[in-house]
Amino acid sequence: MSAPATQLPIAGYRDSFRYLGRQLRGRAAPITVVVLAGIITAVAGLAGPWVIGGLVDELRADPSAAAVWRGAVIVVVAGIVLGLGTWIGRAALARVTEPAVSRLREDVMSRALELDSGTVERTGTGDLVSRVADDSRKISESTEQILPLFLQSVFVVVISAIGLTALDWRLGLVGLVAVPMYYLTIAWYLPRGEPMYRAERAAFGRRAGRLLSSLTGRDTLRAYRKQQVELERIHSASTEARDLSIGVFRFLASAMSRNNRAEAVVLSCIIIAGFALVWFDETTAGAVTTAALVYHRLFNPIGAIVGLFDEMLSAGASLTRMVGVIQASTAAVATAQSSGAACAARGSEAASGPNSGIALSSVEFTYPAAGDEDDAHEPVLHGVDLEVPPGTVIAVVGTTGSGKTTMAKIAAGILTPSTGSARFGERQLSDFAEPELRAHVCMVSQEVHTFVGTVRDNVALAKPEADAVEVEDALRAVGADFAFSLPEGLDTDIGDGGHRLSPLEDQLLALARVQLADPDLVVLDEATAEAGSSGARALETAAAKVLDGRAGLVVAHRLNQAHRADRILVMEHGRIVEQGTHDELVAAGSLYAELWEAWNV
Repeated sequence: MSAPATQLPIAGYRDSFRYLGRQLRGRAAPITVVVLAGIITAVAGLAGPWVIGGLVDELRADPSAAAVWRGAVIVVVAGIVLGLGTWIGRAALARVTEPAVSRLREDVMSRALELDSGTVERTGTGDLVSRVADDSRKISESTEQILPLFLQSVFVVVISAIGLTALDWRLGLVGLVAVPMYYLTIAWYLPRGEPMYRAERAAFGRRAGRLLSSLTGRDTLRAYRKQQVELERIHSASTEARDLSIGVFRFLASAMSRNNRAEAVVLSCIIIAGFALVWFDETTAGAVTTAALVYHRLFNPIGAIVGLFDEMLSAGASLTRMVGVIQASTAAVATAQSSGAACAARGSEAASGPNSGIALSSVEFTYPAAGDEDDAHEPVLHGVDLEVPPGTVIAVVGTTGSGKTTMAKIAAGILTPSTGSARFGERQLSDFAEPELRAHVCMVSQEVHTFVGTVRDNVALAKPEADAVEVEDALRAVGADFAFSLPEGLDTDIGDGGHRLSPLEDQLLALARVQLADPDLVVLDEATAEAGSSGARALETAAAKVLDGRAGLVVAHRLNQAHRADRILVMEHGRIVEQGTHDELVAAGSLYAELWEAWNV
């Protein structure tokens, strides 16, 4: 049974921008260049309206071509300055944003890999993949395309407003009519936009999770003829994302219509006020022309600011989701370090001494609710007690859904009990930081992963400092002799795009990693199930080697594997209903005896 997926935390905007602030430290020089270039280009952009307004007055007094040529030269020079300033500003902005975005991606990726197994188990892979991939891409696109235009528009609006006021303070006052109208648009837009964009990004994450789940489980879907059912689920997730995106577009169109109304009203007011001022000889027609053109020049920048708010908000939502991954990892590490410090007096001897082993006491577990907190979920485990002393192998058997895998994940420290305790030696499993715990406890399931790289790299993941001899010994110990016969031996590239391994070979590499890691406790969750009948014996022999001399908890897919265990637990409906040796349970004639008889038919 798998847990319902929840989401990783989402950081607040304050924390997110505080993180960005730390990334921008030491970049004062390029930031200064961005500001200066923005001001210069905004001023250069005013040349056109000022020249045209001046020509209106000059040509009325002296209709000669000299004024026109002079104005043309000014406009050409201003255009050159505008182009150079824009290029310099964007180059400087890239020097500010690209390292920051790159560091953000690196931090999120490294912190995602540091997330404890229980967090990843609870949230599922879709949300994490969406943040690492989709949200990262959204921020990159925004910094490369959206942010430069947004900043340029802000500079143009500010400088043009100053220029309009300098031209004629009365026309500048008329232009202030735009402020409350634009403010009302933004005030209407922002509180509605943020939750919409958060919901849109979350829907993209759910869609990514559904697609990823379908691709990884395609063989199972084909086997049970459930392709259409899964396609309908994908369609449902895609429809939700599509409908939210359409809603966002409609929302933006409504905001732009409010923006256009403000433009029409304010431009009309400037023209009417200018007409009155000219009528009473308070200003010139050229000045009014310049004012109207300056304000008209603001249409695109103001429209861009309002229109790009959706992109900026969407990027902001992506930023909070990515920083949320960083915070989730930091909080988990801090909690583990704090708990570990509280247990420091007991030291590492308590975890690896002669009495170390896994012990579960009165463990109950309920998977967290998906969606509303009031949603009720039945407990998966009920009052489970388990002790796995060093050097003892315990097998767990039972029907599907009996809670075997959940108990194994609690014993491996992947899940935390809802109530009760799970201890390794004298310490709670939750007191261990993830790297420390994995030095003592390793788990192998029937779903193993082969990473892109060489065979040697794949095995050495368990112990990066291992030398070549140690890696080779681990492979030979589990019977993975095939690795030495590959085209390039242990240096053969495997994984996506490399030499394709069989399920049996993938599983043998996973067991070789455990052998190399040399943990105190090995948890095998149906680790021989994927090999098929032909490879079962090889995997069972390899598993026996890995378990030799170590504490072991084996969720047995094949009862002959349970047969060899020191003790067998039988689970039913989340409870341990029988336990004993193979001979004792067969003699008792209860559930295990029925399973054994069915296995041997």
